[in-house]
Amino acid sequence: MQKKACTAFIYVLKYSYRGRRPLYTVERQDKMSTNPIYQAVTDAIIAQLEQGAAPWVKPWRADASADANLVTGKAYQGVNRLILGMAAMAGGFSSNKWASYNQLKAAGFNVRKGEKGTAICFYKPVAGTVDASTGELSSGYAVLKSYCIFNLSQTDAPADALTPAPAAAFDAHAACDAAIIKTGAAISHGGDAAFYMPSTDSIRMPNKASFESAAHYYATALHELTHWTGAKHRLNRDFSGRFGNPAYAFEELIAEIGAAYLCADLGIQGELRHAGYIASWLKACRDDNTAIFKAAAMAQKAADFIKGTAAALELEAA
Repeated sequence: MQKKACTAFIYVLKYSYRGRRPLYTVERQDKMSTNPIYQAVTDAIIAQLEQGAAPWVKPWRADASADANLVTGKAYQGVNRLILGMAAMAGGFSSNKWASYNQLKAAGFNVRKGEKGTAICFYKPVAGTVDASTGELSSGYAVLKSYCIFNLSQTDAPADALTPAPAAAFDAHAACDAAIIKTGAAISHGGDAAFYMPSTDSIRMPNKASFESAAHYYATALHELTHWTGAKHRLNRDFSGRFGNPAYAFEELIAEIGAAYLCADLGIQGELRHAGYIASWLKACRDDNTAIFKAAAMAQKAADFIKGTAAALELEAA
């Protein structure tokens, strides 16, 4: 079996310490990053948006299963979910399992000749320097790395191994309702608009019967719930934007990706609810090639917050 070539990159992102606790901050940049990893991912996102598709919504994946590592079983997070979703669509992959070349080899699978890997990325913290007088870490940095993985569909795995495992025997809608209720968010129904109102910290939704399908309802509810996580006493995101400006579009981008992540995690078929924002998302990506990374990271944090809040309340009730 010939080893497949795949280019990987290593770049440095600075961070600072307060005492021994690392402080990761996202600073506004006047110029776009020259990091090829950022640019490559952003270019791929732009290409999808220009075709009228949002790559974080995966209508081609009927079971809405999350892409996960074949060996560890862990679902990929953040921007890697977008990267792998696009790769799966472009390659027509039927499996949601991925692994590195060496992991596949160890598992007894051979990557087919001519197949190309998909580069994913992660940040690896590197220890900073120690102040000799105080003994505290004064600075440090994180290394942005990328490495290649392959979909199981790109190997000689038998057909039955490629089919994603069937969803657990549970009512996905009931589970979604339970997760939403357990967050404790104030949600009321009625009218013909869906929105989160920061001044009252509440969500307004149209009646369920007015939606085209249950999936549309839950996707919309999770979109608004992602907005809800941005309140100052929760994740404290910037709500200063007004309709049409960059800050508004960026928050909508976070909510749209967050809803897609939650739909996948809860077994709901995701839908692109705000297609009208594609133009503003395109502008955001073209103006700042780190924007999609920031939005994906914030969306993942929001999704984790929602799931974490639900889990915490469930434990309290036990």
